[in-house]
Order: sequence, then structure tokens, then C-alpha cells
Amino acid sequence: MKRFMCAALFSAAFLTGTSAFAQQQQTPAEDDLSPKFGIKGGVNLTNMYVQDVSDENMKVGFNAGFFAKLPVTKGFSIQPELLYTSKGAKETYDNFIQGEGEYRFNLNYIELPVLAVFNVAKNFNLHVGPYVSYLVSANIKDLEDDGTIEDITDLDAENFQRFDYGLAGGLGIDISNFTIGARYSYGLREIGKSGSLSGELTKDSKNSAISLYIGIGF
Repeated sequence: MKRFMCAALFSAAFLTGTSAFAQQQQTPAEDDLSPKFGIKGGVNLTNMYVQDVSDENMKVGFNAGFFAKLPVTKGFSIQPELLYTSKGAKETYDNFIQGEGEYRFNLNYIELPVLAVFNVAKNFNLHVGPYVSYLVSANIKDLEDDGTIEDITDLDAENFQRFDYGLAGGLGIDISNFTIGARYSYGLREIGKSGSLSGELTKDSKNSAISLYIGIGF
């Protein structure tokens, strides 16, 4: 389902890209193709995906940072961003030794998306592009069925892949200097290090995130 959503977003952006150049800029302030800079923030709904794992659950995180919208021509802009974003997942377990509980993976990244923004209608755009990110901190908590919460001290940021990269696509609505939007990010690199405890716990999975955000430009 996640891969279908991702493919649909990317396809929509590229299929409408040609006609986007003929569209009006979404706000009168952008008629002169002036750049815009701003701040943004919102909520992440994140998970880790891998083909043979089905017991992972979505985790709520957040995203916050800065963006620049750099017009190239009418209807088309390049939008780089610099974000602090929280990803990860919840993975349940139930076995004879540990009993019932949940591992909660909290992975915090500095992320740099560079997006192509197509204005497909006034006030409405589609955006798509790559991202790279750097893991600045990580903690894994063991939430046992009796309410006990323990940190797994054997795992920290050094035990995971520091760099991640992938593709992102979504849609946005711009009203005056305000923007709201939704985006899906699809990781292309395994989170854990192969052959290590982090790789075993994450089962060689990758990042996946739905981001909802609001922003203001200047």
C-alpha cells in the first residue's frame, strides 16, 4: 500500500509537470518570480517497511525546520528544505522469555529534501524529489506489558546507519504566505547495520513517513 501511494504521488507529479508551466503562480506576490523563505513544522506518522515483517506499527513523531522556494519559471520552483524530523516505529513482541511488550524505535534525523514544485492550479501544487538525512540521535525503548519502560542501552545512533536517503512526494496548498501540505517519504537504505543487533531488531527495514505540515513564508 505504501509503495502504491508513493508511486501514485510521483506519477502524478511528473504527468502534470508539462502542463504546470502554463499555470498561474499561486499568489499575487509570486508574479515577479521572487524567492520565498520560511519556517514549517508538523506531525510525522512513521513506520519501517520490509517485505517479510508485518508486526510493525505506526509511530507519531514531528518535523520542523526551514524552507526556501526558488522560482525557475512561472508554475515551477525548486524547494530545498532543512528539517529536524523524528522517525521510527513500534514493534510488538510476544514470546515465552520476554512475555508481551513493544519495542519503540525513536530515530531523529537532520534531513535535506530538494523538491521540484509544480503548480497544477492556483493555490495548489505537487512536489517531488530526493532527500538525504543524517541520524543525530537514536533511542530504543522496551515497553513491557506491566507498564515498565526500559531503555535498550546497547543501541544508540552509532549502531545504526548514520546516513539515509530516499524519495519524497506530496501536495501543498498555498494561501497568501501560508502553506499546508502532506508528503510521503520513501527510504531507500536499510536503517540497521547488517549483521548487527540493530539489523536484527529492525529486520533490515527502511524508513517510511507520512508528514503533515504547516508553514509560513517571508
